[in-house]
Amino acid sequence: MRRPAPLPTAPEGKGQKDAAPEGETRPRRRERVEAESAVLEIEPGTTSVEPGVEVPQPTSTGDVWRAARARRKALRAEIRRFTQRSRRRRIIWLGSIGAVLLLIGGSVAAAYSPLFAVEKITVAGTTTLDPAVIETALADQIGTPLALVDTSEVKAALLAFPLIETYALEAKPPHDLTVRIVERTPVGVIRSDAGYTLVDAAGVALATTSDQPAGQPIIEVEGGVDSKAFESAGLVVRALPAGIRSALTGVSASTVDDVTLTLSTGLTVVWGSAEDSGLKAITLASAMNANLWATSIDVTSPKVAVVG
Repeated sequence: MRRPAPLPTAPEGKGQKDAAPEGETRPRRRERVEAESAVLEIEPGTTSVEPGVEVPQPTSTGDVWRAARARRKALRAEIRRFTQRSRRRRIIWLGSIGAVLLLIGGSVAAAYSPLFAVEKITVAGTTTLDPAVIETALADQIGTPLALVDTSEVKAALLAFPLIETYALEAKPPHDLTVRIVERTPVGVIRSDAGYTLVDAAGVALATTSDQPAGQPIIEVEGGVDSKAFESAGLVVRALPAGIRSALTGVSASTVDDVTLTLSTGLTVVWGSAEDSGLKAITLASAMNANLWATSIDVTSPKVAVVG
């Protein structure tokens, strides 16, 4: 391996100061000298800068505060932009709920105000009772808001009418109160020293007269109106078709299984218990049409009538 050639030495007569660095030509050196002469003269204690370079100024507290405020403002703007749809939905829901609550509150307030006070009472469903009499008995409710009608006072007033079995109140805004009545159905009369007492199937006394009411059979049962025999007889009378019921003159029973009917034609019907009364009524009607001469018909067995 050969050794490298030695570096050339500077020419004689030239000083060390004018010697050019290795690998540097004379024009290159001239540019460096011109750049060094262009350095600005600045005040003592400051850093030298090249021409055209801005010197950074120190940051004050106000600058920091303004920058933070701008950042927060931009952040809030971004949050509002990304949550705009959810906020719109929330506003719609809250508005809807508020409207519903306002409507309900207004309706309740109006219902309890004189704007919806009772001005007219209508009685419906009566056949025997006089509706005008019942309306007069309920006159105390006139002027009361429909929502504040006292049902206990209405019940106390209607207890004076034994013929009423059940009733229902219907408020018809703005001023009408309707009372729907179901009257008791009489099944016959109980004969006693006081006269003839009209009773329904539950044994409730409806009225007492000195003469037997027209179209009402005499009921004769053992144990009175509180017995099982009377309950069975009442159910049988209520199950009779209108044609047979109008011809009924007497009902007798000693037990729940031996109810016997007497018709105005003199026909005696052995009914038995109140079970299958609907089917027994059909069997009885067919037997009566087919056997006009019969004096007794036994329908204890609902499918077969025994004619005598």
